[in-house]
Amino acid sequence: MLVGVAIGQPAGFDASLDELALLAASAGDEVVERVIARRRAPDPALFVGSGKADEIKALAAATRADGVIFDQALSPAQQRNLERHLGVAVADRTSLILDIFADRAHSHEGKLQVELARLQYMATRLVRRWSHLERQRGGIGNRGGPGEAQIELDRRMIGERIKSVKERLEKVKRQRGTQRKARQRRGSFRVSLVGYTNAGKSTLFNALVKARSYAADQLFATLDTTTRSLWLGPAQASASLSDTVGFIRDLPHKLVEAFEATLQEAADADLLLHVIDAASPAWAEQQAEVERVLAEIGADGVPQILVFNKCDRLEATQQPREAADWVEAPGQRRRRRVFASALTGQGLDRLREAIAEAALAQPPAADAPTLPDGSPARPAPDPEALAPAA
Repeated sequence: MLVGVAIGQPAGFDASLDELALLAASAGDEVVERVIARRRAPDPALFVGSGKADEIKALAAATRADGVIFDQALSPAQQRNLERHLGVAVADRTSLILDIFADRAHSHEGKLQVELARLQYMATRLVRRWSHLERQRGGIGNRGGPGEAQIELDRRMIGERIKSVKERLEKVKRQRGTQRKARQRRGSFRVSLVGYTNAGKSTLFNALVKARSYAADQLFATLDTTTRSLWLGPAQASASLSDTVGFIRDLPHKLVEAFEATLQEAADADLLLHVIDAASPAWAEQQAEVERVLAEIGADGVPQILVFNKCDRLEATQQPREAADWVEAPGQRRRRRVFASALTGQGLDRLREAIAEAALAQPPAADAPTLPDGSPARPAPDPEALAPAA
């Protein structure tokens, strides 16, 4: 069962719970019922209040639901109380996203990042996990005064593991920093794909660089950052194109912290391709959420090209009049906007031209290699990037 609670006047509240349903499907769950509740403030004990909790309990029994997923974050006490009251497993949006990330991470770095986020999340819920255990007793023959409680032991073990994972992630972060500095010395123009999850970033990445990264019509299909060379014909230069993890509404802050090494690719880029699902009715809210996360990681000052993807799904009356134009927003710099379809190839030539224009307008780095006449040296073209498209 899915449960959404509108607290006061929620901004961006998903009254249909469609996004939560997609998250549940990505985790392998089958949705049997949806419930919407409205409250002025969350109930401290049961989040939805006792009356609504009784209604959810009856619906769970009638539909034989194995668990209940809330669209908001629950406190450890609320989760514990709801499980006791409902008699089924209870999860919140944060734990659901963490489960998906744990299942999708394949690289060493991705697994470390997900493990850190899950450990930090678990550390706040040890009371619920270990409340049934009594304090361990120390001394000879298991006698004597009280010893270390199981919860204290578990907290210490998790704390040590968190410290170990953070140290390993710091090493990964330094390695990524070294790789970025090497690209800077080569004078490579760095481009990163960002956007809401399932906006088509991986499909666009594959179409631009002829790669075979995993892409699927599901949330968080790929988590691991992939970087390939992109040849820019008009600029007679190659750029490094990176595909990053997608964003989502109410992305857990611990996940943003854990994926700092990955998200740093966006913060250090010379250009961001902000991929937007043009066919989504909530594309404006999704764009605003991506902008918020970019500001949180310090990437809001990086130049952007807005790529309205999936134009092939638009009706004939909704198709754009031009393949590309410029758009202005209050408090933001003027941005190039390109309408494309990574699936059909619509607008991709115009997108490559826009990237090349941005690369030519980028001033060379102070330590970038130059030719004898003082002009910036262009990296040699990538033979694979020059290969004709399939």
